[in-house]
Amino acid sequence: MSVLSPQSPTILAVDDSAVMRKLIQQTLESQYNVLLADNAVDALSSIYHQQIDLLLLDVTMPGVDGLELCRTVRSLPQFQRLPIIMLTARDGAFDKVQGRLAGATEYLTKPFNADNLLATVGNFVKTNPPKN
Repeated sequence: MSVLSPQSPTILAVDDSAVMRKLIQQTLESQYNVLLADNAVDALSSIYHQQIDLLLLDVTMPGVDGLELCRTVRSLPQFQRLPIIMLTARDGAFDKVQGRLAGATEYLTKPFNADNLLATVGNFVKTNPPKN
């Protein structure tokens, strides 16, 4: 595991699956600070208390789902520009439209390709290259 600088962007991944959270963390932790939450309430708490540069959201979660969480985050003025990537097994055209209408910046489907996830996150969050 590499040591990241405090300036490394912070990604918050919200998924009710422990396996999926671990996969996301393993994929992103070499370039980003990765925070994990398994529900919408914990995710909102993290967003308010820490500087988050990008939000990865599962759609299908018990209680408040990812679409509702996305709408909630978008309704808050300070988070209207926060990149939100929906990362979900729901891959129908209607699901993608729902994600966009909820305010998602991008929509990826599971199972995800690690390189594709890194590239998509990188489109919205710039990492600072390490200084020699």
